[in-house]
Amino acid sequence: MKSGSNLERVLASGEFAVTGELGPPKNSDPEVVRKKARILKGNVDAVNITDCQTAIVRMSSIGAGLITQSEGVEPVIQMTCRDRNRIGMQSDLLAASAMGLKNLLCLTGDHQKFGNHPGSKGVFDMDSIQMLGMVRDMRDAKKFQCGEEIKGSAPKLFLGAAANPFAYPFEFRAVRLGKKVASGADFIQTQIIYNVEKFAKFMEMCRDMGLDKKVYILAGVTPPKSLGMARYMKKFVPGMDVTDEVIDRMKGAKDKKQEGINICVDIINQVKEIKGVAGVHVMAIEWEEAVAEICEKAGLLPRPTFDAVDEPAATETVVTETVTVRPPEKKVDAADTQAADDVLVQARKEAQQIVAAARAEAQSIKTQAAPGSVEENKGNIVAGAQSDAGEHAMNEKERLMALESMKQGLEALKRPMAWTTINLQP
Repeated sequence: MKSGSNLERVLASGEFAVTGELGPPKNSDPEVVRKKARILKGNVDAVNITDCQTAIVRMSSIGAGLITQSEGVEPVIQMTCRDRNRIGMQSDLLAASAMGLKNLLCLTGDHQKFGNHPGSKGVFDMDSIQMLGMVRDMRDAKKFQCGEEIKGSAPKLFLGAAANPFAYPFEFRAVRLGKKVASGADFIQTQIIYNVEKFAKFMEMCRDMGLDKKVYILAGVTPPKSLGMARYMKKFVPGMDVTDEVIDRMKGAKDKKQEGINICVDIINQVKEIKGVAGVHVMAIEWEEAVAEICEKAGLLPRPTFDAVDEPAATETVVTETVTVRPPEKKVDAADTQAADDVLVQARKEAQQIVAAARAEAQSIKTQAAPGSVEENKGNIVAGAQSDAGEHAMNEKERLMALESMKQGLEALKRPMAWTTINLQP
C-alpha cells in the first residue's frame, strides 16, 4: 500500500469507489466545513478538499482537510502549482503527511486572472505532471526534488491527478493521462461527463495503452441543478461536452433539481458498465445534500468499511550531527585588529564591485534579449506575448555572480580566524 488510506484500500479491494467534493469557505469558520463533512459522511469513501478553486481565496485545503478528518470523513487534499513553488509544496506536504493526511490530488490550477485577485502573480514553478514526479520521489525514493535525501519519515501519500477526456485534441487525451501515470499517479478523477459515448471512446484508448491496468480511473459526474447551469456549461466552460439530450431533459422537466439528480444517476449507471472505470467522482459543490440520494439511487450504498490498520512503529535512526565550533578566543593586539578591519573593508569593496558588474551585465543581457511584441503560437498570432528566455539568462548570470561574490566575501572574512569542524555521533 502506498499510504494505506481508505480510498486506496477500497480501490485495491476491487470495490467500485465513490469520492465527493467539498469546497472550503471564504472565511475562517470551521463549522461550514464540519456541516458539509457530516452531510457527506457514509456516502463517499473520501472527499476532495478543493485548493482555492477558480483562483478564489478560501480556507486552505490542508486546514479544511484536517477539520473534515476530525468529522470521520477521509479527505483528499488538493494542491495546485499556481500558489506555491517547489519549496512551499514540499514543506506543506511534509506537514500534511505528519498530521495524518493520506491522499493528494495534484493540479496545475486555474489561472489567477479568473479569480478574485487577478493582479496576483502566479507561481507555476512546475506543472501537475512534474509535481506528481516530485511527490512520488519524496515517497518512494525518500528524496527531495533537489536530490537531497529525506532523513527520517517520508510523506506517505496516495497520489491522484485530473484528466479531461473531452479537451482538444481528443486523440491525445489518453496520451496525456499516460504521462501522469508514468510520473506517479495512482488514481485519476476525470472532468464532468455528460457525453457518455465519447467518454467510452476515451476509455477504449486508455485500455489500448494498458492504462486501466496501471491506474484507477474515477469518472466525474455532476447533477445539473438548473437548465441555466446546463446551458452555461455547454456554451462557456472549456473542455465540457454537454449533449443536447441533457439540455432537452432539463428543459422538459417540471422539477429541474430532481431531473438533474436523475440525469446524474443515469450517467453513473452507464459508466459503471465501461471496462476500466474503477469508480465515480461526484461533484455537487454547494449541493452536498444531493450526494446521498444520487448514491442511493445508483446502488452505491452502503459504502465498504475496513478495520483500522495500526501504523508501524517508527524505527530509531542514528543521525550524524555536524557542529562547527570556534577555538578558544585569544587576546589580540591592536595590530591584529587593524589587519582584520582592513581585510573586511577590502572584502566589502570587492563585493560592491562584483555586484555593480553583475547589474551592468544583467542590464546588457536584458537589453539584447528584449523580445518582440508579437509571437506566433501554433498558427495563431498572439499580440503582446513576450519570450522569457532573456529573463532566464539574466537570472542565471546574476545568480552565478552573486554566489561568487558571497564565496569571495566569506573567504575574506575567514582569513583572520581559525575554524574547526568536528563530527559528533550519538
